[in-house]
Amino acid sequence: MQKWIGLILSCCISISVAAQSRNDSLAYEMQRKKINAMLAQREAKFDQYDQSLSQRSGIFGMQTKNDIRRSNEILMDINGTDNQILKELKILLDYRAFQQQQVQTKAAEVETTNRNFMYTINQLRSQNDQLTMQLDAERKKIEKSKTNYIIVIAVLIITSILLLLTRKRRFKA
Repeated sequence: MQKWIGLILSCCISISVAAQSRNDSLAYEMQRKKINAMLAQREAKFDQYDQSLSQRSGIFGMQTKNDIRRSNEILMDINGTDNQILKELKILLDYRAFQQQQVQTKAAEVETTNRNFMYTINQLRSQNDQLTMQLDAERKKIEKSKTNYIIVIAVLIITSILLLLTRKRRFKA
């Protein structure tokens, strides 16, 4: 019975941890998708930058100031995107560290709970053993007292019979 209670409690704790983990992993996946989308944007911007470097609208196939400015603007946009990606990566890594910390905390809690259950189970087993020993001792006492009562009653019956027989002999003689 006690094993079943411990098993049921462990299952309940595991289910709650799994539900929390599912929510956490969903948020983690959403953050990952956001970063992947930002990386795709960065790649598209880098392709634009690469194209802008190859554009030469000046005389004799040279780049003009406007071509260089456009390339620099695209490069600055790439730099801004990189900064955003780094911020989001930091959030993702912090979130991952938080998840790992939560898992460790939950594992420690579950381990502590299991130890407490085992301690309680062992304590209840020892109490059960003590009560069983006390019950056996009481049963032996009851059996002994029953035996003593039977002996006393038998002695009284035999004494009564002997007294009755001796009285009958006195009356006959």
